[in-house]
Amino acid sequence: MTRHAGVVVIGGGQSGLAAGYHLRRLGIEHVILDAQAGAGGAWQHTWDSLRLFSPAAYSSLPGRFMPVQDGEVYPDAAHVVSYLADYEKRYELPVQRGAWVGAVHRDGDHLRVETDSGDWRARAVISATGTWTRPFLPSVPGRHEFRGRQLHTVQYLGPAEFAGQRVVVVGGGNSGAQIAADLAPSTELTWVTQRPPRYLADDIDGRALFDAATARRKALDAGSSDTGGVASLGDIVAVPPVRAARDAGLLHAEPMFTRLTAAGVEWADGTTAEADAVVWCTGFRPALAHFASLRLRGTRGHIATVGTRAADEPRLHLLGYGDLTGPASATLIGVGRPARDAAREIANLLGS
Repeated sequence: MTRHAGVVVIGGGQSGLAAGYHLRRLGIEHVILDAQAGAGGAWQHTWDSLRLFSPAAYSSLPGRFMPVQDGEVYPDAAHVVSYLADYEKRYELPVQRGAWVGAVHRDGDHLRVETDSGDWRARAVISATGTWTRPFLPSVPGRHEFRGRQLHTVQYLGPAEFAGQRVVVVGGGNSGAQIAADLAPSTELTWVTQRPPRYLADDIDGRALFDAATARRKALDAGSSDTGGVASLGDIVAVPPVRAARDAGLLHAEPMFTRLTAAGVEWADGTTAEADAVVWCTGFRPALAHFASLRLRGTRGHIATVGTRAADEPRLHLLGYGDLTGPASATLIGVGRPARDAAREIANLLGS
């Protein structure tokens, strides 16, 4: 059975909900297809101690401020899940759960969205699938020789299962720092980063990062010199758990090792460290496999975009994939503006 909608939004996490909010405001009929069983997107799968790096007031989707979490300046993941579930209900967004999208095809003047529960025909599609389902693991020599456990950020649940073990955490961003801080008190920790950790000043949070990213984008669009954006400020927001571990002397970063061995890791000078587990906090790639049949990817695997719109397919918009679709668009506070722009451009398309 094929169903019809003016717009199909793929993904019901923060980006999909922001898109739904703006489509609803414009009176555009749409459906949001989400593969998850419950609300909250990727936030419902993170580790318990994860903290946002912005206060609640600066971590909000369009139209509704995130409420403050009792006793916390920086909300945890469970608070974000509750906020997203409430947001979805408040605006009566048409989310269909358990709908896994396998492919998107051109179908005359429509796009056909193929799911495991039937197809949808739409005049436009917004892809908001994020990156959580595509963890990136670097190709490090010896990775398949290591006899211990290897896991990515997406598989990390908390320190309890590693108590007393020797753990190597790889990654100098926010996830790497937060997980290293989480593990430091109860494990023999080795924290490894590509370059020395760069902490932002303790009074800087995600709002400042968003402003820096936006200023950089405006400068580049205007042909001005590159301001450096977020990278000019640092890599790690010192949320309270990270700050506490750092100030207690528990976070000492080592340079990146050159290879894994059966028993652990080895550096270029022959120094070794034994390990029971390696946690790869090495980032993600956009989850865009459902567009393979559209043949939009360039030589480096990216889909070229003009704003949020796919350059070679005007009926398709991409939302929430970081710099690919707008400054800080993979963040709660940053997705609102590109979501608004995508909805307006789709309104113009449908009106024509």
